[in-house]
Amino acid sequence: MGFNNWNRVMCNLNETLFTETADAMVSNGLRDAGYNRINLDDCWMTYQRTEDGSLQWNETLFPHGLPWLGRYLKSKGFKFGLYEDSGNMTCGEYPGSYGYEKQDAETFTSWGVDYLKLDGCHVYPPDGRTLEEEYKLRYGLWHDILSKMSKPLIFSESAPAYFTSTTNSTDWYTVMGWVPIFGELARHSTDVLIYGGEGSSWDSIMVNYDFNTLLARYQRPGYFNDPDFLIPDHPDLSMDEKRSHFALWASFSAPLIISSYIHSLSREEISFLTNRDLIAVNQDPLVQQATLVSRDGTFDVLSRSLANGDRLLTVLNRGNTASSTSIDVERLGLSPKCSYGVKDLWDGSSSRIKGKIDIKDLPSHATVVYRISLPWHCSSVIPTGMLFNTASKNCLTGTSHGTVSIETCNGDDSQVWTVTSSGTISPLSAKSRCLTAEGDSVSLAPCNHSSQQKWSYAVSGNLKNIHTGACLTEGTPGISIMRACGFEKDSQVFGLPSGVPLD
Repeated sequence: MGFNNWNRVMCNLNETLFTETADAMVSNGLRDAGYNRINLDDCWMTYQRTEDGSLQWNETLFPHGLPWLGRYLKSKGFKFGLYEDSGNMTCGEYPGSYGYEKQDAETFTSWGVDYLKLDGCHVYPPDGRTLEEEYKLRYGLWHDILSKMSKPLIFSESAPAYFTSTTNSTDWYTVMGWVPIFGELARHSTDVLIYGGEGSSWDSIMVNYDFNTLLARYQRPGYFNDPDFLIPDHPDLSMDEKRSHFALWASFSAPLIISSYIHSLSREEISFLTNRDLIAVNQDPLVQQATLVSRDGTFDVLSRSLANGDRLLTVLNRGNTASSTSIDVERLGLSPKCSYGVKDLWDGSSSRIKGKIDIKDLPSHATVVYRISLPWHCSSVIPTGMLFNTASKNCLTGTSHGTVSIETCNGDDSQVWTVTSSGTISPLSAKSRCLTAEGDSVSLAPCNHSSQQKWSYAVSGNLKNIHTGACLTEGTPGISIMRACGFEKDSQVFGLPSGVPLD
């Protein structure tokens, strides 16, 4: 949680911006709410290294120097973060770290830096090495250097963002596989729209939101998927959109790094940014990422568990008009026979529900977030939600007739699946039938607990059948089949509900 300057001012940074930002975050309550990091992004340095190869801050922009700035920030209760690049140059064409990794790490430490955002511009692999291999080598080197320091820096990796535009996602998945080993967080996709950028800021937020929904399997305590900055003062966003941006990032347990002109934030913006209930969800020690329960073209329904046993429900209206919906508690992995306490995390109101939750007239692009408390006699949760291919975004669909296909997501019970602790998988539309592998095909058959109905889920996204050893595969349009498990193949990478154990 903290502040970064990039989306609001880009390279128009200077010492005063950061000292005044720190002072404002103290006075408006952001620091005390948990936003205790202040990070400088690109363009803070001179265009040339010194004769001994050291980086040097721009003395015109930072007349007192970065060590002084770091001490100032820490005197105000903040941690001090800095930007560099793994390539020959930064994205702003300042000196990159390539070839100077150890020297730069020691320099940053001597300046009081404790957080490093490492970008990935200007990375060029030599002959015989792929681009993915080159990124892994460079970020792995930084990991080795940082891990041997007496006080390792928090390592924010930008490598995955450079692999999202390819037609095949294998390299993106591969990079996502190693970034949790090397650092504490990774920016996995494109930048959220900058303050003065052209295009729709809401569409930009939704692009990064959608990328994040594909990656829940990677997140775990100590590593966080980073869908990029919060932009609560962007002039093109409605207040509902600003609140949704914050609520969705909080539900993901994503980093909450504000990139705004802090002085311009309104009372209402400060109010939702400091919402204690949503921050508690964001900082929950279980760090589960909310996953999709259903998606029907209007409502995205997401859920996850919290460390004290509560269940989170987040509902986003992606439509262009106010709409209402009703959500059965079975879709949240809960029993319809029990009564549950519900807290609205926006207004703090409490109520009780049984069977379903009704949501009335949710405005366009608005989000509701509920924290559901479970009584001791109904405290068990079965991971429940969409089972979807992360490349095509199509949903596994099962019917009471026993057929299984992969179709456009529509929010029907045939596309909401429960995954038991024994490894069986059933749709809500046919609870007594289990996903069953039979040779090269897959169907729904009466549950009999055979190995043909037992599945394991890997961090790679493979859903493997225990009996056949083959993986669920999206074939030709509408067809689900079983094929030999490949390496990060688009057709075999699936998203499952939060709480499903990884093999």
